[in-house]
Amino acid sequence: MEHMSDQSERWSQATVHPDMWADPDDDPRDNGSSPEGELATLLDFLSGYRMTLRMKCEGLDAEQLARRSVPPSTMSLLGLVRHLVEVERDWHNWIDDSDPLPKLYGKRDADFDGAVGEQAVVDAAFADLEREQAATDAALAQHQDLGERLPKDGTTVRELMVHRIEEYARHCGHADLLRECVDGRVGQ
Repeated sequence: MEHMSDQSERWSQATVHPDMWADPDDDPRDNGSSPEGELATLLDFLSGYRMTLRMKCEGLDAEQLARRSVPPSTMSLLGLVRHLVEVERDWHNWIDDSDPLPKLYGKRDADFDGAVGEQAVVDAAFADLEREQAATDAALAQHQDLGERLPKDGTTVRELMVHRIEEYARHCGHADLLRECVDGRVGQ
């Protein structure tokens, strides 16, 4: 069992609300307005969770991003990014009936297993995430009716949107703990 001296001291950059990641005036997730309508609300939540994941990774080097903070788990911040690349790609496959896009990183768990502490792997993962998010967003933008059933398996647009939010939210919770294990930084 680790002793407290072996662990990073818990800290937050926030001074107004120390349980938050950033002070309200510095938090890019809060633009001061509330979205109008269901679709805008869903997109706002998705955007916030995507940004939160990126924020949890900021300021860390490749080794820290790839650090498996809770052995024997293979989960790391970089692994989460790579996992969400695969998830975005899979969601894109739900939207239309064309031939499915193959997994980008290979076999099951390759997203986590291949998350190694090399800057080229980090750069590729974030570029892949940006590309796959944009592709899924563009494909889904063609379906503005939240009640519409998508041709692949009859999932509604609303269900897919909520599932996307749920996936990012769950992994942002993992990112909270992983980041705290890496350097002690806490906050939502």
